[in-house]
Amino acid sequence: MSQRPLGRRHPVFARVYGALAPLSEVGGGARTRQELLQGLRGSVLELGCGSGLNFRHYPPEVSRVTALEPEPQLRRLALRAARRSAVRVEVLSGVAERLPFPDGSQDAVVSALVLCSVDDLAGSLAEVRRVLRPGGEFRFLEHVRGRGVGGRVEDLLDPLWSRVAGGCHLNREAQAEVGRAGLQVEELRELATTALGIPLPGPRMLLGTARAPL
Repeated sequence: MSQRPLGRRHPVFARVYGALAPLSEVGGGARTRQELLQGLRGSVLELGCGSGLNFRHYPPEVSRVTALEPEPQLRRLALRAARRSAVRVEVLSGVAERLPFPDGSQDAVVSALVLCSVDDLAGSLAEVRRVLRPGGEFRFLEHVRGRGVGGRVEDLLDPLWSRVAGGCHLNREAQAEVGRAGLQVEELRELATTALGIPLPGPRMLLGTARAPL
């Protein structure tokens, strides 16, 4: 597992992301986040919450959200969003590779555009399985390596992209790692990248649900 400190600083990326991410809500992101979170209930752990865009979309059946964010500037934005949330949200510093929670303590874990940037993907998903109660849900919205020429282009761009984009990797295949971690994938859907309903080229986006074995 990663041995980096719990706080990770990407100040330039954090400023850009914090400014631009809310625009995705207008372009269909709000609807996608609602779909990601619908039907959740009980205690939820959110990995890498960023500026807290998910918080306003949690359904009222969720009793508590514990949100981890290692980047200090994004965490400050998340704390502001938590104060405006209709559900109870606690924002903490933490990384997916070392979750500070007991085994089986979470009803659900949520990951939205996070698995692309964790240091140890397999280790992070092993932690997700560990903290989920038996039968608990893992909800994820992630971009993954494209097919054919698109994937090969992402392979070429990835070393430079990861340096300027806060450690984000273009070419991870997170959906395969979810299954390898022992989580049972129940739903997996590819999302179209659009603007005003017009299809656009872009990263391959997957929306999925997996469950911890009983």
